[in-house]
Amino acid sequence: MPEFVYPPVIATARTMFKVLDLRFDIVGEEHVPRQGGAVLASNHIGYLDFVFAGFAARPAKRLVRFMAKESVFRHRVSGPLMRAMKHIPVDRVRGDQAFAPALDALRSGEIVGVFPEATISPSFTLRKFKSGAARMAQEAAVPLLPVALWGTQRLWTKGRKRELRRNHIPISIRIGAPLTAEPGESAAGLTERLRERVQELLETAQSSYPDKPEKPEDAWWLPAHLGGTAPPPAAGLA
Repeated sequence: MPEFVYPPVIATARTMFKVLDLRFDIVGEEHVPRQGGAVLASNHIGYLDFVFAGFAARPAKRLVRFMAKESVFRHRVSGPLMRAMKHIPVDRVRGDQAFAPALDALRSGEIVGVFPEATISPSFTLRKFKSGAARMAQEAAVPLLPVALWGTQRLWTKGRKRELRRNHIPISIRIGAPLTAEPGESAAGLTERLRERVQELLETAQSSYPDKPEKPEDAWWLPAHLGGTAPPPAAGLA
């Protein structure tokens, strides 16, 4: 069916990127399938991650249908847009209800976007992954597409004010080769492989990131193990 809302939203986002003069470094676009279903699984460090994770699929001319918390769909502005872009609402209490619509989208050839950590990581390190992304990929017989984002937390993240001025912030996006389940592999095993791959991509993005904090008070966006002042990972969640 024709997409009347998603393309204009993308165009608006691209205009915003130009106004902010964001510097993109995208590696691995060739891994995004040109057709057929896939589960795009990304780390989660900022409120705008769905924009940037979706941007990773644009060179392949694909649109990503993100699974997002149900409250976003109730908002008078974002709700109609989310529904028109065919994103998938997730009730945090009854999350399994979103499983069937996501499977339908995958089986119809869509890319479904998921944040397996289920929430923003304040430490900017990977939390434990939930198994939903792996279970969807297995049941729909589609690949998992690992993605790592870095720099997005500097624009807007949990506990910080939005930084949406013309600031030339680098945004790194790393896309890995698709993962498929091995014969007899459990969802837990596939989830662990996915997390390991996202971790590798994240470390690659961090090691090549061109910016460093200029002052000690600017180190908030770096995790503690890289010399920053972000809070350490919560026990049992890393």
